[in-house]
Amino acid sequence: MPTPEIPESGGPADRLAAVVALRRLADQLEDSAVEEAMRTGWSWPQVAEALGVTRQAVHKKHAKRLIAAGVSLRRR
Repeated sequence: MPTPEIPESGGPADRLAAVVALRRLADQLEDSAVEEAMRTGWSWPQVAEALGVTRQAVHKKHAKRLIAAGVSLRRR
C-alpha cells in the first residue's frame, strides 16, 4: 500500500493542519468502529486484536465513553 502524501501547496502550516485533521478523523473512525463492535457483542480482546493493541489499552481508551453512550460491555 503506497504511503499517502500530503499536498505540497500551502506550506508547512497547511500540511501540519492536514495531519491534525487526519488524526482527528482516524480517532472518530476508531470510536465509531469500537462502539459498533461492542454493541454487536465483541469482547475487549477481539477489539484489541483487530486494532493491534492490548486489551488494557483499548479498554482504557474507550470504556468510559462507551458506558456513557449506554453500551452494555461484556465482562471476561
